[in-house]
Amino acid sequence: MDVFNFFSSPIGLGHVTRDIAIANYFEDISTNFVTGSGAAQILKKINFKVQDVYNPPSFIIENGTLKNPAKWLWSYYQYYKDCKNISEKIIQKDNPVLVISDEDFASLTVAQSMKIPTVLITDVFETRFTKGLASFIEKKMNKSMQEIIQKCDIVIFPKNGDDTGNIKRIDPIVRQTTFTREELRKRFSFERKTIVISIGGTSAGIFLIEKALEVISKMNQDVETVLVVGPAVDRKFENVRNLGFVDNLHEIIFAADLVISLAGKSTIDEANAYGTPAIFIPIKGHFEQEDNAKEQGFVFEDINKLDKLIVKKLEEKRTPENTDGAKIASDIIKKFMNH
Repeated sequence: MDVFNFFSSPIGLGHVTRDIAIANYFEDISTNFVTGSGAAQILKKINFKVQDVYNPPSFIIENGTLKNPAKWLWSYYQYYKDCKNISEKIIQKDNPVLVISDEDFASLTVAQSMKIPTVLITDVFETRFTKGLASFIEKKMNKSMQEIIQKCDIVIFPKNGDDTGNIKRIDPIVRQTTFTREELRKRFSFERKTIVISIGGTSAGIFLIEKALEVISKMNQDVETVLVVGPAVDRKFENVRNLGFVDNLHEIIFAADLVISLAGKSTIDEANAYGTPAIFIPIKGHFEQEDNAKEQGFVFEDINKLDKLIVKKLEEKRTPENTDGAKIASDIIKKFMNH
């Protein structure tokens, strides 16, 4: 049986959730996941083979704003070097026929040096965290990243558009469910209008939980508020049903009437795919989240308009967007391995 090593960035949970969606279509292929933190916990919960070995650096967030991006970038560089050592040992031991990476560039560097085929899944081709002097270092890191990308056999880019070179543009990658919305609402005991607040796999979104709960508590709406937090948050919040850390956020999103979330790409894609009205507030200064939010019509300052946005969105019609991104991605990978 062929062995694929699947290196999934553990910075947030969005990488691993789309990777699960792809791996669910692999048959007769042994998939060994390598990641860390909450991403590893999700994989363990749903019985994927996983090595929990990566320890990613945390963002420092104050009042919803990213602080010390240059310091974070330095921490990320140290983390990258650690990942390189870890992935080298794993790849040498497993001897995979293919290395798939979801924005884990360390494993790609190792695999490419060992002449093992590589597939990258990414929605960014450069980072823009820093300004001033630190941006020179970031530009240098971006140049290295682009060289790694060019050496990949295939780059899967889940945003619609035309293929160019080794880049395959596909539909958004989301997890599927076999349940209807009514079945899920019954399963989760969602009896009233349900607002789900979700902040992903880190503690970076606590500011959004606090603000959303404060706003909802003052509104004259008959709603139930449900909180989904990753493993990094153990704080107790009042007047809310806390589901804690879940491995099926896509089903909770489908069942909800409204989602309030940070602007992570996977949550956005899942809300759009299931037609659930949503409000996306980015971390200020986090270029990727700000770009994602802008595409959906939101900016950080919308956190001060949550009351109006919630009323408007609760009345919005559901418009699901069909997407076969996960199947298309798995087909691209399987076809490449069989060519």
